[in-house]
Amino acid sequence: MSETRPLRIGLTGSIGMGKSTTAQLFRDEGIAVFDSDAIVHELYQGAAVEPIAHSFPQVLENGVINRAKLADIVLKNPQALKQVEEIVHPLVWSERDKFFKANQEAGANLVVYDIPLLFEKGVDSSVDVIVVVSATSETQKSRVLARPGMTVEKFEALKSKQMSDLEKRARADFIIDTSLGLESARQQVHEILEKLNQPRSK
Repeated sequence: MSETRPLRIGLTGSIGMGKSTTAQLFRDEGIAVFDSDAIVHELYQGAAVEPIAHSFPQVLENGVINRAKLADIVLKNPQALKQVEEIVHPLVWSERDKFFKANQEAGANLVVYDIPLLFEKGVDSSVDVIVVVSATSETQKSRVLARPGMTVEKFEALKSKQMSDLEKRARADFIIDTSLGLESARQQVHEILEKLNQPRSK
């Protein structure tokens, strides 16, 4: 096992800022990315099905959780959201720990945790470096409203549950502006990795 543990990069950003695309840019650079949303998706077909269906039987369909139905419930009901988080978050963190250990054993220098609500859920303390993906408010709105089934009301409701982009930027170690296009974002990722890959003490 490597004596030096991988540097943990927390990748976050508000809805529509281009975080998923940026996560792929880190993968393109050979960096392992822990995608918390993808893990949740897997859990809704596996370990989280039984406990969630116990509390919200109406979201169970064909043995898996219907994410759209569950999202509609928690968007309108903070208590329901809390219940779901108490079920799902420990399962996600367990998977994250497995991911970290596997990459440490493989000798990785860096890993990325792709966590949309990094600040909102207070897990920013579990990473070493924070990268915030940002864009202009106009770009953000146009991207989100282009999504299937999205409305202005739903967009505003989702945004209201997230820390403001301004505050996230203030708390970032690095900011990636995706308003400037894909190649610009790719270059920004490359420059961040060049800085973070400098030799560091064990």
